[in-house]
Amino acid sequence: MHKLCGTSAHARKGQGAVLFGAVKLRSCTSQVSMATGRGRPSCHRFLGLQEPREPRHGGGVARGRTGPAAGRAGAFRFRKGQGIKFGAGDTALRQYARHGQHFGKSSSNCSVYLDRMPSEILLKIFSYLDAVSLLCIGCVNRRFYHLANDKISGLGWAIILKGKSGREYIMSHVDLSLNDTSITVMWYGKNWPRLATLSALNLCGTTPIFMERYKAPAKNGPRWHSLIAKYDLSQLTESTMIGCDRLIRIFSLSPGLVVGLWKKEEELAFVMANLHLHYIIERSTLGSATVPYELPPHVPFLDDNPEYGLHGYQLHIDMHGGGVFFFCATFYNLFTMKGCIEDGYVKLTAIHFRNSREHLPLIGKVGIAWRTNIFDAIIESCSVMDVTVLDEHRKPFWCLSAAVHMKPAACPSDGPHFLGQTYFIDYKDVEGRVHAELVWIEETEEYFIVSLVLYLSVAKINHWFGTKY
Repeated sequence: MHKLCGTSAHARKGQGAVLFGAVKLRSCTSQVSMATGRGRPSCHRFLGLQEPREPRHGGGVARGRTGPAAGRAGAFRFRKGQGIKFGAGDTALRQYARHGQHFGKSSSNCSVYLDRMPSEILLKIFSYLDAVSLLCIGCVNRRFYHLANDKISGLGWAIILKGKSGREYIMSHVDLSLNDTSITVMWYGKNWPRLATLSALNLCGTTPIFMERYKAPAKNGPRWHSLIAKYDLSQLTESTMIGCDRLIRIFSLSPGLVVGLWKKEEELAFVMANLHLHYIIERSTLGSATVPYELPPHVPFLDDNPEYGLHGYQLHIDMHGGGVFFFCATFYNLFTMKGCIEDGYVKLTAIHFRNSREHLPLIGKVGIAWRTNIFDAIIESCSVMDVTVLDEHRKPFWCLSAAVHMKPAACPSDGPHFLGQTYFIDYKDVEGRVHAELVWIEETEEYFIVSLVLYLSVAKINHWFGTKY
């Protein structure tokens, strides 16, 4: 059964990103763990992943499945409107708590339980949490934010532009929006150094070195830098360009960076970083200025039946651009047999060509919104794609957030021909690939995804499960 989750596009128009609902305190500990990449993914609302559930009233209709996909449930939800946005110099979590809206309803017993608990008891419990957990628990609700904020605040992001002469330019983020499973951070302004003088860009999380208990961190005070990623600016070439309009050309650098250049001057216009929420707080706070945070060593989950292949996988995928969401869906119980290995990848199909009941629309005008101090516009046929793959044990197996673009194709690579222009979207890194095919329906003026396939690296699978596929 294909189930819709969330609300309709009309009901969610203008709504901010999803916050944690009111829950019992013992449930909050598991949510805090998952927000930092620890614990059970099924409880992880911060990642936007939800258990299968029946549609809400007014949320749409249920769709059935037959054929090879039977038994795999998918959840699809529409969302439009602006995400949560933050200004430069503000604490991301502070703004998140201030502007966020609760999604869904909690039982009255849970609300009463939290409302009646004295602040002194909560503060005592919070005193046992480390800095990372405090940053996460501040996202539960406003009260928790204000209590946890007494302990730690000041998380932000910066880019360090490295000149060929050795000079460095440090720029704090200007805008920030929080999506279901990622954070989009923006830099723009009038005082960019000349591109020809630059060689590299470092993306860092920043936290104040000195903090006073009852005062906000000083805007220009010293900050600890935690390296997230390094980028070579010599890669801003035609091969990495993903779109343009009459003013801007945009380039995609892995992982997750979008660089906009003015067409006329060939100089920097803006920089956009897309950060998946998986381990985002550790990566933004626990590394150094030269060495990124190292993920905990992975202990393989022993595969008790490697001959059976992969089963029980879950895919959550979002497509958005500048706070406007075009697509949001979750697919459950994805599987493949051992024989489906080709060119070093294992194939998992979420949407089949031949099953029209699985085909899903993109809502709204697809494009990446950009802005500077002077201009703003939308570059069509581009978007940011957030992918979260969970393994059969409900652990995050592959997480990414990256800019992608739609390319026209003569016809679908397999399956029936459709009445409309066909496009495809491809993403690839060392851990896997994503391939989607879309059809533009002129009558309704919308794109439909008619195929969605994951290709997981066999090397990653063998490392993850200790197998030898």
